[in-house]
Amino acid sequence: MGKLAARSLRYRIGGFAATFLALFIGATLVMACGGLMETGIRNNVPPQRLAAAELLVTGDRTHAVATSKKHKKKTTLPERVEIPADLVDKVRAVPGVRTATGERTFDAAVLGGAAETKVQAHGWESAALTPYALTTGNAPARGEVVVDDGTARRTGARTGDRVRIAAHGGSASYRVSGVAAAQGVPQATLFFSAQDAARLSGRPDTVADIAVTLAPGAHEDAVRKGITEALADQTPVTLLSGDDRGAVEHPEVLQGGDDLVALSGVVGGLVILVAAFVVAGTVALSAQQRSRELALLRAIGTTTRQLRRMLLGETLMVMALAGAAAWFAGPVAGRVLYDTLVDSGMIADTVVFTQGWIPALPAYGALLLTAVLGGLLGSARAVRAKPVQALGEAAVQAPGLHPVRIAAGLLFLAGTIALTLVTALVLRGPVAASTAGPTVMCCAIALALLGPWFAKAVTLLLHWPVRLLTGPAGRLAALNCRARTAKLAAVATPVMLASAIATGNLYLQTTTAAMADKAFADNLRADAVLTSAAGGVDPALLAHIRTLPSVSAASAYVTSAAHTEQPHDGDENKKGLPLQGVSAEGAAQTLNITPSAGSLDALRGNAVALPEAVAHRMHRTVGDTITLRMGDGERADVRVVALFNGREGFDTALTSAELLAPHTTAGLPAQLLVRAAPGAGDRLTADLTAFVAQHPGLKVTDRDALMTAHAQGSRTQASVNYLIIGMLVAYTALSVVNTTAVAVGNRRKEFALQRLTGATRGQVLRMMTVEGGLVAVVGLLLGGVAAASTLVPFGYALGGAGTISGPPEIAVTVIGTGLALTLAATLVPTWWALRSRPVEAARA
Repeated sequence: MGKLAARSLRYRIGGFAATFLALFIGATLVMACGGLMETGIRNNVPPQRLAAAELLVTGDRTHAVATSKKHKKKTTLPERVEIPADLVDKVRAVPGVRTATGERTFDAAVLGGAAETKVQAHGWESAALTPYALTTGNAPARGEVVVDDGTARRTGARTGDRVRIAAHGGSASYRVSGVAAAQGVPQATLFFSAQDAARLSGRPDTVADIAVTLAPGAHEDAVRKGITEALADQTPVTLLSGDDRGAVEHPEVLQGGDDLVALSGVVGGLVILVAAFVVAGTVALSAQQRSRELALLRAIGTTTRQLRRMLLGETLMVMALAGAAAWFAGPVAGRVLYDTLVDSGMIADTVVFTQGWIPALPAYGALLLTAVLGGLLGSARAVRAKPVQALGEAAVQAPGLHPVRIAAGLLFLAGTIALTLVTALVLRGPVAASTAGPTVMCCAIALALLGPWFAKAVTLLLHWPVRLLTGPAGRLAALNCRARTAKLAAVATPVMLASAIATGNLYLQTTTAAMADKAFADNLRADAVLTSAAGGVDPALLAHIRTLPSVSAASAYVTSAAHTEQPHDGDENKKGLPLQGVSAEGAAQTLNITPSAGSLDALRGNAVALPEAVAHRMHRTVGDTITLRMGDGERADVRVVALFNGREGFDTALTSAELLAPHTTAGLPAQLLVRAAPGAGDRLTADLTAFVAQHPGLKVTDRDALMTAHAQGSRTQASVNYLIIGMLVAYTALSVVNTTAVAVGNRRKEFALQRLTGATRGQVLRMMTVEGGLVAVVGLLLGGVAAASTLVPFGYALGGAGTISGPPEIAVTVIGTGLALTLAATLVPTWWALRSRPVEAARA
C-alpha cells in the first residue's frame, strides 16, 4: 500500500495540492506560535544600561496566589519591589564581589522647549554600570545633573546650562555639569548626585536593585551562593544574570512573558482544531473524487483496512512534504507575528525573538495529529462505500454518518449546552468570557461533526424559496444540494468556522471593552484632572486647589492591585483585587459611589471600602479587618470602613491614597481629580490653568484624557485579538477556497453531460452561482448559530441580551467576505472546467 500511495502522489499532484496547502499553512502557523511561546518562556532581554554588572539583586516580584486549599499559582506583582539600602553593604562584603552599587531609578522629565522630554533618572554611581563616559564636563554635585548625549541634542542642553526637571511631584532648576555617552542604550537618561537621587526617588532608605561586578578570578556561581547566604534572613530577593538582567531595566516584560505564553498556546490549539477539520474536508472530497477507483480496488479483493492505510499513507506523505516546507516558513511567520505584537504594544521591543528547534517538535506533533485525524475522518466514508454503488455512473448520496462521529458530535453539543448555561446562569460580568470564549469553538466542532444533518435541515428550509426566486437554475441547484448534503457540509464547514470564529470572538472583545469603559466612565464624576509630566503629583497641592472658588472638591487618585490574604477571596483573579486610592475629603464628590454601609469620609490611613460582593465572599463587614498583599509585596492590615454596590464583574476596592501610593512604583498619586463648583462653567479651566502655570510640570486636562488612558489597555488587547482572529479567519478562508475548488473540480463530467444535453455555459454558471450562494448561506447560518451560542449567554451574564456591543460593520464584513470567497471559489473552477469541449470532458 505504501508503494501504491507513492504512485498515487506522482500522478495526482493537483489533487493533493489542496491537502498539502492546508497542512503546510497549519504547520507554519503552529510553528510560528511555538516560536512565540519559546520567546515568552525564555523572555530574554539583553541588558543595556546595566551591561557591565554580572549579577543583579532585585526584590522578589513573584507571589503565590491560592487557587484552592491545596494549590497555589505564582503570579507577578504589579509594582516594583524595593530592597533596603543597608543590604548593599552586606552584598559588598561577600567574597568575590568587586563592587556593589545600590541603584535608584525614577521617572523624570526635562521641561522647556516644544514639549517635555521624558527620561529615566539615576544616581551618578550607576553610570559606571553601562558604562557611560563623560564627553564634556564633570560628575554632578548637589543641584547638578549629567544628561546623556541624545537628551542633550533633543533639548539643546549644554554643559553649564540650567534646565528645569520635573520629578517626584515637583520641579526644580539644575545646572548641567556634563554630558555622557554610551553605546547601545536608547533610553533617555539623567544622572543626579547620590544625595539628589535619594531625595527625588522618594525612598531614601531603599534601592531599586543592587548591581554587582565580580572581582578578577571570581566564579559567578560561588558569588551567587555567597550573596544568597548573606541575605538569607533578609527581605526575599531574586538574583539575575545573563539576559535575565534586562528585566530590571524593563520590568514590563515580566508580565508580558506570561501573557505571550498563554496567547501562543491558545492560538496554536485553535489552529490545530481548524486544521483538523480543513484537512478532513479536503481528504474527504479528494477520496470522493476517486470513489470509482477505490471501488475497483475493493472489487479485486482489497480490504477496507488496506484502503484506509493507502489513503492515510498518501496523507502522511503529503504531511512530510508540508512539514519540510514549514521548517523554513515557520520562523519567518513567527518573526512577522512577533513584530506585529510589538507594534500593538503587547510585547516590549526589548524582548529578543527566539525560535530554535524546540518549537518544531510540537509543530510536527500537531502536524502528525492533524494529518492522522484528518486522514481517518476524511477517508472513513470512502472506504465504507459498497463497490457496486461506487462503480455506478450516478453520484449517489454516500452512507450515513459513522456512529463514532455521531457520538463525538453529540458530546461536543452537550459541552456547548453546558458552557452556555454556566455562562448565562452562573457567572457574572467580564469573567463570563472565560466560558463564553470556548463555547464558540465547542459549538463549531459539534456543527462540523454533525454537518450533514444540519446542512440537510437548512437546505430543506431554503429549498422552496430558492426555487421560487431563482428559476430553473436555482431549482437544479437546490436539487443538487439536497442530493449531496455530505459534500455540501464539507464545503460549508470552513465557511461556518470562519464566520463563527470572527463574529463570536470580535463581538466578545468589543462588548468586554465597551463594558469596561462604561464602568470606568460611570464611576468618574470629576470635571478636570491634573497630571504631572513625570513621577506623579504631590498630594500636598490638594489643599491649595480646594481653596479655588471654582472648585467644590478635589481628591488624589492612584491605582494598583492587591491580593487578599486573610481572608482570601476565592473568586479573585490572578492579577489581584483592583484598588483605587482616593482622598477622604473628595472621594464622594469625584467618584460616583454611594456607600450602602459606612462612609467614604473614613477612608484615611489603613482603611478600605469594599464592593458588597467581595465583602460577602470574604464574610466581612464594616469594622472588620482584612490583610492585603500590596502591589509591592508588603502586607497591610486594613479596616473595612464602607461597603458599596459595585458594578457586577468590575470589582474595585477603594483605599486611602496615603496608604496606596507608597506601595506603587512611583510612590505618589498619578492624578488629582477636581469637581467643579455649581455654576463654575469655564472658570474652572481658567483657575486650574493659572494654578498649573505656577507649578511647572503640572498639566490640566478634562476627564476624557483619563478615560482615554484607561481605554489604552483595552485597545492593546483588542489589536492583539484582531491579529489572532484575522490569522485564523485568513487560514479558514483559504480553506474555503481550497475545499470549494476541489469540490467543483470533481464535477467536470457532470458539467459536460449537462452541456451535451443542451445546457449552455451561462446556464451552468448560473446554476453554480446559486449553489455557491446556498453553500455560503448554509455556512453563514451555522456560523451564526455558533456565534450566538457565545454572545447570547454572555449578554445575559452582563445583564441582558441587549448588552452586546460592537459595530455592525463586523457582521456585514463577515457576511460579505463569506459570500464573496465562496462564490469566487465556486465560479472560477467552474469557468475553467467549462473551457474544454463537452465530449472530451465526458470521456476524461
